[in-house]
Amino acid sequence: MRRTIKKQIWLNREEAQDLKKKAKKVCLSEAALIRLLLRGYEPREKPDDRFYTFTRQLSGIGNSLNQLAAKAHSLGYIDTPRLEEEVKKLHKFQAKVEEEFLTHDRRA
Repeated sequence: MRRTIKKQIWLNREEAQDLKKKAKKVCLSEAALIRLLLRGYEPREKPDDRFYTFTRQLSGIGNSLNQLAAKAHSLGYIDTPRLEEEVKKLHKFQAKVEEEFLTHDRRA
């Protein structure tokens, strides 16, 4: 979306510092933060390193399960529908974790 309307606002020193600090916490520019707030979203802070460690571990597990599924298909001796079902569950779980940690909250 091309933005063609410029708005200028005046802030005191404290307000300007608050805006800068909050934008940094959510890894957004000040303008992007204001636009989200105007649309009714309250962005969440960037998750700590535990989240990224956790998602890397989950991705590793998912990759291992996918490799098992491929091997099962080629050898034909594992219950592949069940294994594929478990892989889907894992992917849904990973998406839920990412949603919990990364998506923006919409205010009522």
